[in-house]
Amino acid sequence: MTNNLPLTVKRSIELLGLLAIVAVMVIGRDIIMPILMAFFISIMLLPVYRFLKRKRVPESLAIILPILLVALFVALIIWFFSNQIGILVKDFPQIKANVTQHINSLSDWISRITHYNDKQQKAFIQAKSDDLMNMGTSLAGGAALTLSGIFVFIGLLPIYIYLMLFYKDILLRFIFMWFKADDHPKVKEAIYETESIIKSYLIGLLIQITYMTILLGGILMLVGIKHALLIGVIFAILNLIPYVGALIGNVIGVLLTLTSSQELWPVITVLGVIAFVQFLDNNILMPRIVGSKVKINALFAILGVFIGGSIAGVSGMFLALPIVAVLKIIFDRTESFKQWGVLLGDERPAKSPMTFPTFRKKKPVATRSGIQQK
Repeated sequence: MTNNLPLTVKRSIELLGLLAIVAVMVIGRDIIMPILMAFFISIMLLPVYRFLKRKRVPESLAIILPILLVALFVALIIWFFSNQIGILVKDFPQIKANVTQHINSLSDWISRITHYNDKQQKAFIQAKSDDLMNMGTSLAGGAALTLSGIFVFIGLLPIYIYLMLFYKDILLRFIFMWFKADDHPKVKEAIYETESIIKSYLIGLLIQITYMTILLGGILMLVGIKHALLIGVIFAILNLIPYVGALIGNVIGVLLTLTSSQELWPVITVLGVIAFVQFLDNNILMPRIVGSKVKINALFAILGVFIGGSIAGVSGMFLALPIVAVLKIIFDRTESFKQWGVLLGDERPAKSPMTFPTFRKKKPVATRSGIQQK
């Protein structure tokens, strides 16, 4: 019936559908985000679950054991950060002295190049500090609610993961019943490819966290940078957020280095080591692990990160890329939405569609890599 509608009506329905999905995610993000997180973790745990099932482990135990492994991994991360924060607290007097030294140096530099004297600078800093304190007081009331929300989020994850693995066959049958029998081979192919991409992506990210922490933290420790492991772990985790995370990680690395030293050479060293490790990660290591599996162009990867962050905060930013990858798989196998799959992908037409009409049609075309050659 929809095939008989005018083209403008079809496209309007598509856009309204996308807006409705975004609206539902914004309104129900507290319910939807734990479910999405559990879905991706469940797929990552499927190989362990299937291995235990082949070894004739009871089904309930085959589900619980992988969940316990995830819980142990999260507990180790929490323990590490708690330990590092304890070290920072012990070093607080030295950190305070270093920060004071840097502020005085900055103040002297500003006095030399501008007409602002020390008193004017101190008045400005005091005014901004008061503004920050007032903002912190206004946000303090919502801190407890946010913390409780995090605990609810973490508490629901194991339950959702268990139930998704336990009832996976019901969920699969539900998906197949949505489509005609003639389309079931395409649906099966899409399910297998979705599982493969999500597993390779998430497991690849875990491998990335490991080697980036070892490389970055190890090199910084060898050159004598304080809090080297903390800088390595923070940068490795933030680097999971495409494009934006690396920038934030650089800033945090610089700030941690400035608080632990009164000289500038450690800052230059940290930035240089981060640039070197990122070069290895982007051009050698990551493309071999997961880069070739997720064909999303940079424009929509960045848009996905910002949209995910505006919808669901940090968890939305982390989940943005795998969600966009799953959408692309679905769009590529649906005739009505194939153009959206082309829009999300990085396979550029070999020639301009303006001059070659064959590249305007919904059929396979010659493409070239979307990655810009440097």
